[in-house]
Amino acid sequence: MDDALLLHRLHFAFTITYHYLFPQLTMGLAPLIVFFKTLFIWKGEERYNRAAFFLGKIFAIAFIFGVVTGIPMEFQFGTNWARFSRAVGGVIGQTLAMEGVFAFFLESAVLGVFLFGERKVGQRLHWLSSVLLFLGTWLSGYFIVATNAWMQHPVGYEQVGDGKFQLTSFWSLIFNPWAIYQYMHNMGGAFVTGSFAVAALGAFFLLSKKNVDFGKLFLRTGVVAALLGSVWMLFPSGDFQAKMVAKHQPITLAAMEGVFKTENGVGIVLVGQPNVHEQRIDNPIIVPNALSFMTYQRWDAELKGLDAYPKEDHPDNIALLYYAYHIMVGLGTIFIAIMIVAALQLWRGKLFGSNLLLWVLMLAFPLPFIANTAGWMTSELGRQPWLVYGLVRTTGGFSSTVSAGNALFTLLGFMGIYTLLSILYLFLMYRVIDNAGKYLAEEGE
Repeated sequence: MDDALLLHRLHFAFTITYHYLFPQLTMGLAPLIVFFKTLFIWKGEERYNRAAFFLGKIFAIAFIFGVVTGIPMEFQFGTNWARFSRAVGGVIGQTLAMEGVFAFFLESAVLGVFLFGERKVGQRLHWLSSVLLFLGTWLSGYFIVATNAWMQHPVGYEQVGDGKFQLTSFWSLIFNPWAIYQYMHNMGGAFVTGSFAVAALGAFFLLSKKNVDFGKLFLRTGVVAALLGSVWMLFPSGDFQAKMVAKHQPITLAAMEGVFKTENGVGIVLVGQPNVHEQRIDNPIIVPNALSFMTYQRWDAELKGLDAYPKEDHPDNIALLYYAYHIMVGLGTIFIAIMIVAALQLWRGKLFGSNLLLWVLMLAFPLPFIANTAGWMTSELGRQPWLVYGLVRTTGGFSSTVSAGNALFTLLGFMGIYTLLSILYLFLMYRVIDNAGKYLAEEGE
């Protein structure tokens, strides 16, 4: 692979991976903020209002850092991927513009009302601001997912010459079947992240014996929400997304699952290492016939392996794709197991006094970030060697006049700046959580 292309890919992978740490938290917290605010309107208990306000503080910090780290990615389309932007800007520019004009502006405007306008607008309008905040956040997610979905499964376009594509059907772009199923899965992942964060916050309060009442409230809500979200990720959203991959990107499915040879009755590899050179899985632990059944609902169904496709169309890093996919699935399984145990203990009335389980819940909060990152890596690595599947190859999309040295210089600069941003983010989060008693005790600001 060309050194400049490799560095352009690493640069965008770094910036987008770092950026998505923040939106997945805000998108995950938004429905929980609405939940607590709705309980306050319904029951009139101030603790629900305080819980929503406190999560709003955490939301605001993550939102700010999401904006700061998201803006550079827009410029990277021009600086690092100019030929890609020139070819498909007439299509994906629609959804990217709509994300900024409709969703981002809505989200930004109502966040200020939610944080500072409670006394001025009254509780009903303040509740409405939380709902609009949720809608803006999740609408923003849809436009971004729809953009990516077109790159995975292009629809509603025509080629107009000179390698350019333009949109012929706006509604095909917006209601791309891939976008709908990918959105279901993506937002479920964000919801799991937010739920785990709330559960971890509750566990921390109980273990530190601070804000105990709110600790119980956050823990109870987080555990139930995380259990529902984790199951949703497995079925139906995960199953639907897997079937889209099997239908439209069968070569990606073969690489994800480590299926090197076309066979009937293919099993699922639970543990094993892909040996790409020898086209096999080393040290496998396999559930026989399971993959054929899950894909085609027949135990003996044929599943095409990588040997059925031209080598130039194979994903260019099969091992990393395989591991990213299995990390995502493995962590998702662990999430379900943890939350089933926690929910049972909650139902039995023993969760709040189970220190070991509280420690597990508190320390598990980074894992959904890892799982979501692995999921996006699976999606993007699986699409290779295409930027737009079947239309634009990755080798034909990068800025060929930007040298490897220039790309490396800016990548190192971004790493340094983002290191400073990480320190600031952790400091601000520490201050909010350390002062949780003040935010949870006071009335609306």
